[in-house]
Amino acid sequence: MVQINPHINFNGKAEEAFTFYKAAFGGAFTNVVRFKDIAGAEPPIPEAEANKIMHIALPIGNNMLMGNDVPSFMGRTNENENRSKIVINVDSKAEADKLYNTLSAGGKIEMPIGDSPWGTYFAMFRDKYGIEWMIDCPLKK
Repeated sequence: MVQINPHINFNGKAEEAFTFYKAAFGGAFTNVVRFKDIAGAEPPIPEAEANKIMHIALPIGNNMLMGNDVPSFMGRTNENENRSKIVINVDSKAEADKLYNTLSAGGKIEMPIGDSPWGTYFAMFRDKYGIEWMIDCPLKK
């Protein structure tokens, strides 16, 4: 079986963002590795970045949401030009509403949640960390 698991880059807010995502989806992190945990890292990680996230993983259903902070020596990632979206497929409007209300808080709504012209309950938005999401729920007939 093929799975696609999104990986998100941050400029120092990976831990904060993933704590926010964990509050929305539930579950527990399966992996949290900080730059200071890497023995013999080359090039050396500056002390100011030692506690930043090198890898974090949050299982969501049968998938995994992963991310990291980008060290300064690699340049900044453009968090507002992430032109790909993470699609969440859910089974109920209640679940869609819960995730929409939680994840979109403090973000920018592109399409408010509601019935779509293509027959689903749908929303599209950018969260407060600049990550783009779509929520899609089939309408029961």
